[in-house]
Amino acid sequence: MSLNHIRPWKNIYRRKSRQIMVGNVPVGGDAPIAVQTMTNTDTSDVAATVAQVQAAAEAGADIVRVSTPDQSSTIALKEIVRESTVPIVADIHFHYKRAIEAAEAGAACLRINPGNIGDEQRVKDVIQAAKDHGCSIRIGVNAGSLEKHLLEKYGEPCPDAMVESGLEHIRILQENDFHEFKISCKASDVFMSAAAYQQLAEATDAPIHLGITEAGGLMSGTIKSSIGLGNLLWMGIGDTVRVSLSADPVEEVKVGFEILKSLGLRHRGVNIISCPSCARQGFDVIKTVETLEKRLEHIKTPMSLSIIGCVVNGPGEALMTDVGFTGGGAGAGMVYLAGKQSHKLSNDQMVEHIVEQVEARAAVIDAEMAAAEQAAE
Repeated sequence: MSLNHIRPWKNIYRRKSRQIMVGNVPVGGDAPIAVQTMTNTDTSDVAATVAQVQAAAEAGADIVRVSTPDQSSTIALKEIVRESTVPIVADIHFHYKRAIEAAEAGAACLRINPGNIGDEQRVKDVIQAAKDHGCSIRIGVNAGSLEKHLLEKYGEPCPDAMVESGLEHIRILQENDFHEFKISCKASDVFMSAAAYQQLAEATDAPIHLGITEAGGLMSGTIKSSIGLGNLLWMGIGDTVRVSLSADPVEEVKVGFEILKSLGLRHRGVNIISCPSCARQGFDVIKTVETLEKRLEHIKTPMSLSIIGCVVNGPGEALMTDVGFTGGGAGAGMVYLAGKQSHKLSNDQMVEHIVEQVEARAAVIDAEMAAAEQAAE
């Protein structure tokens, strides 16, 4: 049960945006913030791309983007869309005809970059294809590919130039009576991205897709994205997120969810609360947490688990989690269930027993949620 009603300092008041649909996923309004990623396979390799889409979906991705740089990719897209369990966004650069082909192939959304899609007539042709085939559109502004006239006006990429680019293309879409769009203003620079998104949030009610583009490798990119996206989300800005990492797309999904979970904006899987460990630890905390993270990846139910090495903070943390284990002495510790002290357990039995307890607690929570949904119907 959420305690936010008695902890007002934990509430995030999300910016009011209008809602669109990306396939069967609502984006904006009061819909949950969607987590996206992007495949890095050769799109024309259907089997490899579908496998990566499915892996991302199993990790929790709500939407997956696929690059369509050539005609062989848009031909393959039709089968990819058919086999995917989540909506597919077609990523378009340079060749506007690829957008038209992607719409015909069943893409749920077309991502177009204003800086390199071509003149206004080409954008209009893409809009018509989206209308004809029920696609939404994402206007994807990137600091690294702004229109020439904006670079001449501002001298260099900057938040003002990025927002002006986005608003110009919003105008084109709206003038052509197209309103099923979302927008992003990405840069690799955290400050530039944050400033652009703040301006954009005030200038339009369109759903906003957040990202720090080209953020880097798994470690550095996670930190950069957490700072940039975390601050924007904390301010209530953002309706979808993509963490751009030079890493497996599944890692992007995991990081995206962890950012949202840390702010209480999405809840999925086991949230492990663990100490950094010190000389007081009654067991090897770091090794135990690493093992439990892998053993509990299959749990999708939102729940909490505390793994604390000693009794300094362990009992207090365990009172606020679904399952807890606090290290003690003589090779044993205390198990907590639903915030209450339950029984002692030897350290050598800890991992298997905790996995069993988490699985059992997840089953109870799932049953309670199912009963509540049934009662609501």
